[in-house]
Amino acid sequence: MTGTIWLDGALRAADTARVSVFDHGLTVGDGVFETLKAERGRAFAVTRHLERLARSARGLGLPEPDLDEVRHACAQVLAANPMERGRLRITYTGGISPLGSERGTTGPTLAVALGVSAPRADTTAAITVPWTRNERSALAGLKTTSYAENVIALARAHQQGASEALFANTVGRLCEGTGSNVFVVLDGELYTPPVAAGCLAGITRALVVDWVGAQEADLPFDVLSRAEEVFLTSSLRDVQAVARLDERTLLSDPGVPGPVAAKAMRIFAERSAVEPDPA
Repeated sequence: MTGTIWLDGALRAADTARVSVFDHGLTVGDGVFETLKAERGRAFAVTRHLERLARSARGLGLPEPDLDEVRHACAQVLAANPMERGRLRITYTGGISPLGSERGTTGPTLAVALGVSAPRADTTAAITVPWTRNERSALAGLKTTSYAENVIALARAHQQGASEALFANTVGRLCEGTGSNVFVVLDGELYTPPVAAGCLAGITRALVVDWVGAQEADLPFDVLSRAEEVFLTSSLRDVQAVARLDERTLLSDPGVPGPVAAKAMRIFAERSAVEPDPA
C-alpha cells in the first residue's frame, strides 16, 4: 500500500487512518467498490467506473455517492502517490451502524487508496469451480464488498497454479470469473455472456464488446471445453488470454495468445491509449 489515502473527506497517512470496527462494510459487507487501473498518475475510464459505483450503491440501497467528491479524492490520491502503474481502489460503505443488518444514521464511509500493480502477462491459467453465481440474487450485477465467494474460489485457483476461477450460474450457463469477465471463440466468432446471466457489467468487457465487436450470447458452461480460444477481461488484466483451463491446454505456445485474443489485445491497447476516459 502507498503512504497516503483518502478517508472521509481528507488525505491521511495510510498507517494511521482508521475505520470504525462498527462500520457496516466490516460487520456485514454492506458496501460497494471500484478498482481502476492507474498509469503514471492517471486512472483509466474514471467516468464509467464512477457511474457503476453509483449504480451499485443504488442497488444496495446506499445513499447516492457524491461523484464530484469521489473524483476529487481519486485525483488527490494519485497526485500524492506517484507511481508507474497502480491499483486505485474506491470503497463506499454503509458507515457506522448497529451490530446487525440495519443501517445506522451517521452516513456512509468513503475511502480511496492506491497500491502498486504489476503489468499482467499476455496469458494465464484458469480453472472452473463447482460453485455457482445466483443470477437472481439481490446482489447480481452489483460490485459489492461481499466477496467471500470470490476469496474461496480464487484460493482454489491459486492452489492449482491458476490466476482465475470461472463460475456457471444456477441454470448451468457460463457466467464470469472471481474478478473478470470471460470471452470465448466459437467457429472464429467472439462471444461473451450477457449481464442477465448474473455477471458483473465489466468496464473492460463493455469496451471490448464495442471496440472488438464481440457478441453477447447465452452460453452453456461446457462451452469452455470446446472453445477455440478463451480470454479474460478486467480493469487490471485488460485482455488476457487463457493458455490452460483446468487440464485443457488451449494454446500451442503457452505464452502466445491466439489470433482473436491477440487482435482484441491490440485494439484495446490502441483505443485506450487515445481514449483514457471513453464515453
